Amino acid sequence: MTTHLPSNLSETQTINPAHEIIDAQTTDCCIVGGGPAGVVLALLLARQGIPVMLLEVHKDFDRDFRGDTIHPSVMEIMEELGLAERLLQIPHSKLYQLNIQTEQESLQLVDFTDLKTHYPYITVMPQVRFLEFIINEARQYPNFHLVTGANVQELIQENGVIQGVRYRGQGGWHEIRAHLVVGADGRHSRLRQLANFEPPVGTSPPMDVLWFRLPRKSEEPVGLMGRFGRGHIVAMLDRGEQWQLGYVIPKGGYQELRTAGLEALRKSILGVVPELEDRIHLLQDWSQIAFLSVESNRLKRWYRLGLLLIGDAAHVMSPVAGVGINYAIADAVVAANILSEPLKNKGVELHHLSLVQRRRELPTRIIQTFQSLIQQQIFVRALKSEQQFQPPAFVRLPLVRNILARLIGFGFSPAHVQI
Repeated sequence: MTTHLPSNLSETQTINPAHEIIDAQTTDCCIVGGGPAGVVLALLLARQGIPVMLLEVHKDFDRDFRGDTIHPSVMEIMEELGLAERLLQIPHSKLYQLNIQTEQESLQLVDFTDLKTHYPYITVMPQVRFLEFIINEARQYPNFHLVTGANVQELIQENGVIQGVRYRGQGGWHEIRAHLVVGADGRHSRLRQLANFEPPVGTSPPMDVLWFRLPRKSEEPVGLMGRFGRGHIVAMLDRGEQWQLGYVIPKGGYQELRTAGLEALRKSILGVVPELEDRIHLLQDWSQIAFLSVESNRLKRWYRLGLLLIGDAAHVMSPVAGVGINYAIADAVVAANILSEPLKNKGVELHHLSLVQRRRELPTRIIQTFQSLIQQQIFVRALKSEQQFQPPAFVRLPLVRNILARLIGFGFSPAHVQI
């Protein structure tokens, strides 16, 4: 295996001998990031008897307004692992359809019930519960180790090969040497920065989203719908006793909205969803609102010698259709399928890492193209329209709706556990 140092990766920038290392460990695979991709990969490797260490910067897994939609493709992965039945014992709701409601009509955009699967729906479950479930499964294997509060600050590299990480936490600096480091640390990946990957190739999605919650009445509609007014969009996700609401705004419009004030925001929301009038007053402070800057991009290359990036660290997804979690988990499954044997043989080489990207890059490109199409044909048109919004004619075609259900439910080339 060639071990030349990449021209944009400095040996000195990632090794600081001044640090006093209070603890040094070794493992076969060190995964940085305890999101969906990281925890599923850790479980899959642990099941194969591979020593794996999972580092999570936070003390727990509870974050507000993270993606909570588990699509049929992931439920089938859970079934292949023998976990689906127990996972569905966790409180959740099921989305069988996705609908659009305008001032004039209610239109069914997607119907999952005809999909050929035991899980013809989107499972809506708090992400923290899903992560905890997978972590508890991984803990059954003595070769799995989880470290929380681990803030990775440096990569260890020798002769151009990444051979581990150094992190701060639990009273000082710690070092982990590994045959492979996997960065599953999200859209603001620290590992991606430390390894000086080339800037990602991306589009500029035309929107951002404000997320917040309001009470939901039992007699109100279930499921997920997009409400379209004149120049405004509100996504409504049924969360049992609450609505999770996403107020879609033009890209870069957040500061203008803040300047206008909460009362203006409340009025704008009521212009699209007037039935919230009896509870919109509960939106009292900007701290109740989470701002999501919508991004969509992917790295040209997801790997270096000794290092692989997966999930949002390699490709950031738009929230359109809620596919991000599911593509991240698919990355983890494909990575485990390809890398398990090389890890067992202590011989992960560049072509193994390249193969992971080759298997996952085309599905990622396809879904990002689909998201861009939906953004341009539906969201941009709606945000720019001062008239009643008319959904594009193609979404009314049965064939298109069937394709949408398949693409959202399973993606392109769904991953399956092969180990």
